[in-house]
Amino acid sequence: MSRSLKKGPFVDPKLMKKIVAIKPGSGTVVKTWSRASEIAPEFVGHVFGVHNGKTFIEVRVTEDMVGHRLGEFSPTRKFVRHGGKMQKELEIKATQAQKPAAKSGK
Repeated sequence: MSRSLKKGPFVDPKLMKKIVAIKPGSGTVVKTWSRASEIAPEFVGHVFGVHNGKTFIEVRVTEDMVGHRLGEFSPTRKFVRHGGKMQKELEIKATQAQKPAAKSGK
């Protein structure tokens, strides 16, 4: 959702203070819980540790990300594949078929 033009984009003031103090490209990870903060042009080149509810996921900001939210790049849900027992058997057969092909390639 967009914010009104009068208010401007939301950027956590604490986060902005941390960014101003650090040089871009220095490699230091800036930890943040502010997933709702929009990525400003000043953030380009920095590495953020965005909290996903359990751990901090490192996000390196590029120019393409400006205008998006930090939370968009730190998923909160882990995808566990579909399929169950039948899918697992198919995957085992596929890996067994790949092993002889890899040996003959050497």
